Amino acid sequence: MARFPRALLAAATVGVTAFSLVACGSDDDGASGGACTESEDGLKIGTILPQTGSLAFLGPPEFAGVDLAIEEINEAGGVLDNCVEVFHEDSGDTSTDIATTAADSLIAQGVHAVIGAASSGVSFQFIDKLYEEGIVQVSPANTSPDFTTYERGDYYFRTAPSDVLQGRVLADTIINDGHEKIAILALQDAYGTGLADSVEQNFTEFGGEVVLKTIYDPTATEFSAEVSAVAASGADAIVLITFNEIVNLGPALAEGGLSTQEVPWYFVDGNLADYSETFDPGFLEGAKGTFPGADTAGIQERLLEINPDLTDFTYGPESYDATSLVALAAIAGDSVDSEVIKNNLVDVSSGGTKCTGYTECYELLAEDNTADIDYEGYSGPIEFSPEGDVTAATIGIYQYLNDNTYENLEYRFGELE
Repeated sequence: MARFPRALLAAATVGVTAFSLVACGSDDDGASGGACTESEDGLKIGTILPQTGSLAFLGPPEFAGVDLAIEEINEAGGVLDNCVEVFHEDSGDTSTDIATTAADSLIAQGVHAVIGAASSGVSFQFIDKLYEEGIVQVSPANTSPDFTTYERGDYYFRTAPSDVLQGRVLADTIINDGHEKIAILALQDAYGTGLADSVEQNFTEFGGEVVLKTIYDPTATEFSAEVSAVAASGADAIVLITFNEIVNLGPALAEGGLSTQEVPWYFVDGNLADYSETFDPGFLEGAKGTFPGADTAGIQERLLEINPDLTDFTYGPESYDATSLVALAAIAGDSVDSEVIKNNLVDVSSGGTKCTGYTECYELLAEDNTADIDYEGYSGPIEFSPEGDVTAATIGIYQYLNDNTYENLEYRFGELE
């Protein structure tokens, strides 16, 4: 990866515009911190995550991750003895202005930090607003390389790695599968173009040839021109960097003689999902894909306790980690002030005594809030650079089964240098 130079319960999310949540532990609940106090002085966290739009499938695990962290934080006594309150807002997607309105609402409610958005393009819709207000933003899913050098990104952090790493792993996977010529179809936004560029650069460096790279309109529903171009390109594999448009693009490719059984498909985190209710059995069988994140087995059962309807867990652990880190930074700085949180996020994520998850790290700070902790996340090791990027990450490689669900093949760990 290129060096980076720049400094409780959400069962159903679709149709829910905004709600707040406080969960306080009781004196006899066994939590180490005891009960927290509901107070206007408590830490307020907002979320701008997808309830609607092309990434709505990512919403349930992300909300569950946030709510799991809030539940755990408050059961341990809250932050500085006050219960943490969370305000959930919809992000929509880049075809709407929902996220901007959501940001205005959270600012008006006095939040100290915002978790979101999922889409890189959506985060760019409101990152300047939060910068101007001095409010910390931690995205659990933004992967565009553009954030690393963004001029107004002083309050921006992310628990997902830049797509420089995912592009490298995906390109290497395709090469190892024996393919030499690829066609890339990518949506037009910061995420799509950034990941497409990374795949192209790495695939070329590994000795392959990109015979076609087409950037398409993400609002399109008809893809005959793109299918014709791929068919004429001579590609022996197709990289599909899409969001929910895959439900239209996939059948169009198959009808054009380019099914994944004929010309193998490779998915990414924006479209790697459970399609068992979308496509006929066998439609995606053999297709592969990547998305950031370590093995989620250690947190899946806990996320299911928050939302028993979860079928995908993508970016749920990253959302839990983002929320936990905000709370730990406030405790370490002895203040819920956003500036204090910003100034402590790097410190609590690196260099000290390693601890996994919120409670284990909190117990170290409860003994001494000047303790030097090194938070290890359920999404993998998290060590923020001064630019707000994670400096190392795990990318999972997956393959689709006959029922159009996917299974893990392996995990690859990489450092971002």
